[in-house]
Amino acid sequence: MDAQPTAPVPPPGCPAHNTGGRVPLHGPEFAADPQAYYTYLRHYGPTAPVELAPGVEATLVTDYATALHLLQDSGSFRKDARRWRDLNEGRIPPDSPIAPVLAYRPNAMFSDGAEHLRLRQAITDSMARVDSRRLSQSTEQVSNFLISQFGSRGSADLLGDYAKQVPLFVFNELFGCPADIGDRIVFGITGMFDGINAEKAMGVLFGAIGELIALKRAKPADDVTSWLMEHPSKLTDEEMLHQLALLLVAGNEPLRNLIGNTLHRLLTHDAYAHQGGLIDEAIDDTLWENPPMQNLAAHYPASDMEFAGQKLQAGDLVLVSFAAANTGPALSAARQAGSNRAHLSWSAGPHACPSKEPGRQITVTAIENLLNKLPDVELAVPTESLTWRPGPFNRGLAVLPAKFTPVQPVRRPAAQAPAASEAQAQQDRTARGGRTERGGVWSQFLNWLTR
Repeated sequence: MDAQPTAPVPPPGCPAHNTGGRVPLHGPEFAADPQAYYTYLRHYGPTAPVELAPGVEATLVTDYATALHLLQDSGSFRKDARRWRDLNEGRIPPDSPIAPVLAYRPNAMFSDGAEHLRLRQAITDSMARVDSRRLSQSTEQVSNFLISQFGSRGSADLLGDYAKQVPLFVFNELFGCPADIGDRIVFGITGMFDGINAEKAMGVLFGAIGELIALKRAKPADDVTSWLMEHPSKLTDEEMLHQLALLLVAGNEPLRNLIGNTLHRLLTHDAYAHQGGLIDEAIDDTLWENPPMQNLAAHYPASDMEFAGQKLQAGDLVLVSFAAANTGPALSAARQAGSNRAHLSWSAGPHACPSKEPGRQITVTAIENLLNKLPDVELAVPTESLTWRPGPFNRGLAVLPAKFTPVQPVRRPAAQAPAASEAQAQQDRTARGGRTERGGVWSQFLNWLTR
């Protein structure tokens, strides 16, 4: 019998026949055109069999309504990764790049029930205390510093020189990191995401966070770290360590990609140049069509079950494809008629991102300040030459080369009221006897603030 003309066609380079029929979400082909893969995956129905890395199998939810159901059903599905059956039964390769991302840690992301509520409340209440004006001021200061480092050159990699650095610096300020601790946090997070001896980087990061906790126990201040400590949940030092690591690590990668992907959209879509409120609209369109984390939200069935027409066993790995769910054909008309922010890029349900509003504010401020300082910035290479970082989870460019008219180094206005980071910088300089030390990039920023 001849194949039907509507039979799905695998995307270019898709070696599904070599993975037991599972569609691979790794390699340069997937990174280059993930939407072609999602179009193919939809032919399986609301869920599809995928391979996250060699030997790592999962079920991927690609339908919006089905994804929303999963994210809100904490009775049938669990977040505790210790339930992951393939890992427990030794089917995940020890050197798999997927395991460190999905492996259990005692934080709010991997907890359920009352324990999740307790940890989550401590995080949401503490983040709610962040003052929006202070956050905008801090982000603008960070932006000005970063622009001062490359502005006179007339060119920059807006990923490595800017989008990657903004969340690292702003989070260091929010969490009250002094110079030395902040330098090591930057090193640790950068190393984890860029593959620079990830094990060593993680050790440096957790060591620095441990020192930050000890510092704030002895001398609390007006920062998120101290607020977490003061919370009625009474977090232990170990719980503090893992909640802070969650906020720092899980917050940096999505925000880096959101800033970078939105800048990419603004620089490659002429339509935004002729519309008011272009930054807000570009962010919303990016979250719908090119979200910073495209596949994540790992869940595990609590028992054998049937879900969306597919049989699942207890402990199977089930992921949500935010990118596929957001771009399904049935959503186009609904998106036009309804809210432009009904996408799932911040997830949904009890585990939805607790820092959505601060994350958006940082993104808006960082992009707005960059475009104000570099009004003629444009892409320095052909759009088709840009490459995307491989991997099943994140969606981010490798580099974003740009060019612009050189500008003079940005200086902090002398009349500007000191922010928390400036006060910290002054304390650090006093502790060093007034010496100016180069140190790491966070130290350089603190020195720049008090020049």
